[in-house]
Amino acid sequence: MRRSLLTLMASLLIIGCSGDGWRTASRESAGIAPDPASNPEPIIQVYAADAWGWRGIFAVHTWIAVKPRQADSYTVFEVVGWRARQGLPVLRSTQDLPDRYWYGSRPELLLDKRGPGVDELIDKIRQAVESYPWKQEYRLFPGPNSNTFPAWVALQVPELGLELPWRAIGSGWAD
Repeated sequence: MRRSLLTLMASLLIIGCSGDGWRTASRESAGIAPDPASNPEPIIQVYAADAWGWRGIFAVHTWIAVKPRQADSYTVFEVVGWRARQGLPVLRSTQDLPDRYWYGSRPELLLDKRGPGVDELIDKIRQAVESYPWKQEYRLFPGPNSNTFPAWVALQVPELGLELPWRAIGSGWAD
């Protein structure tokens, strides 16, 4: 038992110290999201990717991307903890690539909604974003964190039908 624990701890240390660091990790598009210029329909997509470093063994980071009808770009909503250390709100809303690698981790598409009724869902998502109660707070565990945010949106907009994976640690904080 002790040897197994030591092996696990050594493995986590090696994984956490490998690579060039988050500054050089890929943040390019994974090629999952439709091109907004050639897709006039409204789109909602929710993504998850392994958390940075050794945390990725246990947890994912999740975010929401929306594109209203005829929009030429996506708006990405996510919570990023390091923003708090800079005195910024942890909730980020920006025009961005919806399917970016999360610092080297390829995103997985959790939800994809398009077409009729989606613009109305986007409006409800925007309202939920505005009323998110932990815009200035971040705690890795138990929350509120990056997974608390999409869980909160899912509770506010149940017709979205969003279910987060078990590795979305902190999603229960929204309950």
